[in-house]
Amino acid sequence: MPGLTLLVVILLLLVFRPGGKELHDYHNQGKVFGTYYSIRYLAPQDLEQDILQAFDRFDRSLSMFNPESVISAVNQNRDTVTDAYFEQMFREAMHVSQLSHGAFDITVAPLVNLWGFGFKHREDVTDQKVDSARSLIGYRRVQLIDHHVRKDDPRIMLDASAVAKGQACDVIAAVLREHGVEHYLVDIGGEVVAHGERSPGEPWRIGITTPTDDLTGTNDQLQDIVASRDICMATSGNYRNFYYDGSQRRSHTIDPRTGYPVQHTLLSATVVAETCMRADALATASMVLGADSALVMINEAGAKAYFIVSEGDTLRVITSKNWDLTSQK
Repeated sequence: MPGLTLLVVILLLLVFRPGGKELHDYHNQGKVFGTYYSIRYLAPQDLEQDILQAFDRFDRSLSMFNPESVISAVNQNRDTVTDAYFEQMFREAMHVSQLSHGAFDITVAPLVNLWGFGFKHREDVTDQKVDSARSLIGYRRVQLIDHHVRKDDPRIMLDASAVAKGQACDVIAAVLREHGVEHYLVDIGGEVVAHGERSPGEPWRIGITTPTDDLTGTNDQLQDIVASRDICMATSGNYRNFYYDGSQRRSHTIDPRTGYPVQHTLLSATVVAETCMRADALATASMVLGADSALVMINEAGAKAYFIVSEGDTLRVITSKNWDLTSQK
């Protein structure tokens, strides 16, 4: 899920807490969950091993590409006890599904796979196959009872990809806080949690990318920049993960209510919420709903949104009324 470009100024290499331990600027980066991560923080020691261990625990819970994960066991109908990460994700997904009236739905996996954006190879899509996959969709058809997932059809499969990156940001931020870190920025595939300052007296600055049809991401331009000392922010867009089926452009955002990739003018949805997990889910739901309906949902959720829509050959920015983040280009 693409969209955020980080503008960071390197923190002081060595600073001191008044009367406390010396703090160093650390930058851990690499690949995880099929995307990149970049984590900057001030701490007395490097916390990379703690971060990697948290990634591993999270992978064993919610990775659909890990055959031993909790979500894989659920999808394969193996009897499994759900863990805290899975249950947190499940509760949040159900909440956003209700807020969005089904535009967000973690049972969308059969449709995502059918259209070639999941963990199976793309099929030749027909209306009949779409109807067949849609018969297995519906967030009300799964329940979490006594640490077990109950489905009303064993063929139902879950897909947490539209919420997991944001949740992982929250998880890593919690690891840093547990070690007393007060200044940090966690970026996983463009979803961001930031707290404190990038340097003394300066907030973190996070770029919102201009949506262009660039599969490589090598020609990023910034639409805007937000500055904050405390933020959970996620972006969803259809301008990178897509393919052409003949003359038809197929985006990775699938409307679980219709079974087809969305086709409307909303190109990018950036959402700020109480947690990055919620921001991630709301951003995805916004891309399904389109700008007007999404703003209603965002207001009801008490979140903030920055939408970029297409108007012919030009782009227009639409924000929620409560969007009060400092924006500057």
